[in-house]
Amino acid sequence: MKKIYLLAIAPILFVNLLFAQNDPNAKKVLDGVSAKVKSFKAITGSFTIKSITSKGQPNGTKTGSISIKGSKYVLKQGKTEVICDGTKTYSYDGSKTVTVAEAEESSKSLTPQKILSGSYDKEFTYKLISSAGAFNEIELKPIDSRKNFQKVTIYVDKAKNVITKAKVLDKSNNTLEFTFTNLNTNATIADNMFVFNKSKYPKDVEVLD
Repeated sequence: MKKIYLLAIAPILFVNLLFAQNDPNAKKVLDGVSAKVKSFKAITGSFTIKSITSKGQPNGTKTGSISIKGSKYVLKQGKTEVICDGTKTYSYDGSKTVTVAEAEESSKSLTPQKILSGSYDKEFTYKLISSAGAFNEIELKPIDSRKNFQKVTIYVDKAKNVITKAKVLDKSNNTLEFTFTNLNTNATIADNMFVFNKSKYPKDVEVLD
């Protein structure tokens, strides 16, 4: 639970069969979020991750920042950092190692960037739980039931049509709560922000690809 970008999401199984279980009302909301996010030139913001045990006890809080521009993104959480240039993803462990992976492979992980995108058709079944108040609440379940989490519940701000909160329930009934704040959907970000530059890291950093 310490590495937010290591929550693996499964290969797609029996997609056509499972799509029949999806709620059209939820799909309408998710499609709206996805279209909205794609219309933004760039997004910056902050996120908080609260860990809660199966007994409802707090188990730590982490904060970070996110920057998104198309298929490119940067996540920073404490000393750790993830940079995706659209082709490859560079994950810095905050110490002496940078792990390089293909962006397509990294996209299978459940990151804040993935949560904000609203694109879940190929990885989850979904249904609208509640539309009361200021949010649409949607429950997402992974298509591959062997994964280490049971479901993700997202909260879509009706006025802004963006996801501002998500809860991930794992197989042991522990919960990770993601909250997004200070979202700037009209941000200006230089492209070089998404370019991995080894010189920014300690001299003895090891790059593993």
